[in-house]
Amino acid sequence: MISVLILTRDEQQDLPGCLASVSWSDDVHVFDSQSTDATLEIAKTAGAQTYTRPFDDYATHRNAALTTVPFKYPWVFLLDADERPTPELSREMQQLALASPTEIAAFRVRRRDHLFGTWLKHAQLSPYYIRLIRPERARYTRAINEVLEINGTVAQLSYSLDHFPFSKGIAKWVEKHNLYSTMEAELIARNQGLQKPSLLTALRDPDFHTRRLHQKAIFYRLPGRPVLKWLYMVFLRGAILDGTAGLTYATLQAFYEYLIVLKTKELRRGGA
Repeated sequence: MISVLILTRDEQQDLPGCLASVSWSDDVHVFDSQSTDATLEIAKTAGAQTYTRPFDDYATHRNAALTTVPFKYPWVFLLDADERPTPELSREMQQLALASPTEIAAFRVRRRDHLFGTWLKHAQLSPYYIRLIRPERARYTRAINEVLEINGTVAQLSYSLDHFPFSKGIAKWVEKHNLYSTMEAELIARNQGLQKPSLLTALRDPDFHTRRLHQKAIFYRLPGRPVLKWLYMVFLRGAILDGTAGLTYATLQAFYEYLIVLKTKELRRGGA
């Protein structure tokens, strides 16, 4: 079997469906950031074990969950409340967890983001995520848009994980990314990102997350980032092929990038 870890903060809307999607596990843990709604009550009613910890930053909070939760099984499935594993993915994970050699420390899964009932097949920027891990061989870094570092081999799962980032509406997405953009700007202003990114690594490194780390560091050095991001998403990645949902998502992502640019300039000028 597999243990499940779900991180929450005021997730009473999405948590019931999330818990139902992993009802095949008898070891579900909800690690909460002091919710003010019915999140914990919903988790307890569903039979999940619950924990509460004040939120500080994403990497530290997730590492705290990995090191303090007493998981029943050697493999842990990492899940957010607005995500749902497909039945096929659930079966595949359970089969592979029983038969995987010890050198495999984690599995990567393709996540399908949805907007307006449409899978953002072309618009989605980061489709692959490590979600099935041996917790003692995993560690998060970077306070925002955290990176999961794995000590060992990372294998690939065949089936998909569905993600509904707009389940609470556009306004909630904007609210969340307003916070994200502040944290990103603070990291950039403090020069805490990758200091010497490599174009070769960004294009050719075999590990997806290493490529993304170098790509992001190079991207942050480019002028006109919001416009470049929109053009890249719409025409190079093909967000236009996802119709209205794809164009909407590309525009929201460009707006998010513009907030990072503005807030970074503000911080460097001594602003709030």
